[in-house]
Amino acid sequence: MSRGSPFGDRVLTFSRIRRPEIGSVVLSALVAAYLLLATNNSFWNRAASYFDSSKASLLLFGAALYLALFAILIPMSIKYLMKPALIFFILVSASASYFGDAFGIIVDRDMIGNAVVTTPAEASHFLTGSLAQHLVIYALLPSLLVAWVKVRHRRFLLKFVVNLLFFTVALFAAGGLIYSNFATFAYVLREHTDLMKRFNPTGPLVAAARYGLSTYRERNLVVQPLGTDARQGGRIAQAGKPVVVVIVAGETARAMNFSLDGYDRETNPELKALGVVNYSNATSCGTATAVSLPCMFSVYPRDEYSDWKARSTENLVHVLTHAGVSVSWWDNNTGSKGIADLISFASMTKQKGSPLCSRGECLDEIFLGELDRKLGATTGNSVIVLHQLGSHGPSYYRRYPEAFRRFTPDCRTAELMRCTTAEIVNAYDNTILYTDHVLASVAKLLEKHQDRLAGAMIYMSDHGESLGENGIYLHGAPYAIAPKEQTRVPFIAWFSKPYQTAMGVDTDCLAKEKDQPRSHDNLFHTVLGMMDVQTKTYNRALDAFAACTRPDAQKPASGFHAVDSQPVVGTASGVL
Repeated sequence: MSRGSPFGDRVLTFSRIRRPEIGSVVLSALVAAYLLLATNNSFWNRAASYFDSSKASLLLFGAALYLALFAILIPMSIKYLMKPALIFFILVSASASYFGDAFGIIVDRDMIGNAVVTTPAEASHFLTGSLAQHLVIYALLPSLLVAWVKVRHRRFLLKFVVNLLFFTVALFAAGGLIYSNFATFAYVLREHTDLMKRFNPTGPLVAAARYGLSTYRERNLVVQPLGTDARQGGRIAQAGKPVVVVIVAGETARAMNFSLDGYDRETNPELKALGVVNYSNATSCGTATAVSLPCMFSVYPRDEYSDWKARSTENLVHVLTHAGVSVSWWDNNTGSKGIADLISFASMTKQKGSPLCSRGECLDEIFLGELDRKLGATTGNSVIVLHQLGSHGPSYYRRYPEAFRRFTPDCRTAELMRCTTAEIVNAYDNTILYTDHVLASVAKLLEKHQDRLAGAMIYMSDHGESLGENGIYLHGAPYAIAPKEQTRVPFIAWFSKPYQTAMGVDTDCLAKEKDQPRSHDNLFHTVLGMMDVQTKTYNRALDAFAACTRPDAQKPASGFHAVDSQPVVGTASGVL
């Protein structure tokens, strides 16, 4: 008799293992407990802090949440629906918990919006071994277990009655627990609005639903015109040479790491040497690019701003074009978020074969060669927007070349939890040092062409960044609870001598106002003032430079007249 496979007995034994059988109500109870305890570490850490004075209240709150979650799962315990629904909740909770545990991120509506508009290159930084390990342990294995077990289902009518009974009892019990300690619960949730946004899976699911509803609402959006009365004023017409303003929209640069703002490391040596105007008390409109960037270019101040208003109203670039200013948007990030849809647009990452680019991303010096050529060919009054990649994390080490790796040891991975705080800060500071170089280079290019142009540069970052303070990393926190690291941003300006003379800007006066509060609210009106655009939309009170701009600018020089040039409409893949 021939001998069988050496693995035969093991395979046969495994095949005889009986799948465990479990009731649908019991499975719902177990999955609810798993979701509550295994995928909500970030939530419980915050809750423990917020309920610090009352551990008993925290336990009652946890029990109420468990009963409410159990009540949510009970109606889904229908044959053919139950397992897909439970696995879906596990996958959502496990995915969201990784970003909460690793970076302190809240997956709210704005974060969902960021995820939707991200690029493959940007998303790839989060595809790490730590994420894979987390998903295997907290998502894949529990999902396979749910799929493997056999579920007992009662007959329909009996199942309906039993499920309704459990649902009702769980819901009323949860309500009773909340009522018994309502004052404490209400106080904590009112004072800490972030807490329930951190709770998985309901926080991310509610955020996704809100994002979907807002997107649906915008499907028939009609953009209202703004500043159609705009025209170029007398000073710009009499400047004697084309006036060019370069707006540098920064990315993830926080003011507290700028030596110009008092940081103890010299991270701005080149800008310091240029004698730029620096505002040390500037704040952002939001904590994520998808909010802050449209808000920066919107006419609405932060306290009136909404995504709907921004999308349904023309913005700064449109008002400039109405005035006959040529406007171009060059992007080294994830796009203009709709701001530049109707003007000349160029994606810097579309360039092929540049040593400054790899894996779908480019270093910000990619702007400089094209800017030099653009300035050399400019014949009319123009605004050029440079949207940086800047200091975007978590792969800070990929935002600067080796020559700017001055602060070491620096974190050389996207998995920030594998680095010390000092290494993370070193890598981030190198990004700021590199941004200093890029900004100084922009100013020097404007200076290089000042024999034929009157140039100026204005720089503002879209938001800041958390580097581990209070266990928080990256950005995107809800603004109401966002730390100053995410809302304090650099605001810098530089003016060439021809621009100062032509437009009547007193830089000594501006330097005296460096500590005055400034914000993204100022950008719209400040740029209109810089280009001397006359329109009812302009608000002088929000023009950061107005008080130091003399009305008696130089008289017209011969041989130049303002060019009423209109921009060329481009596409996201347009070339310069």
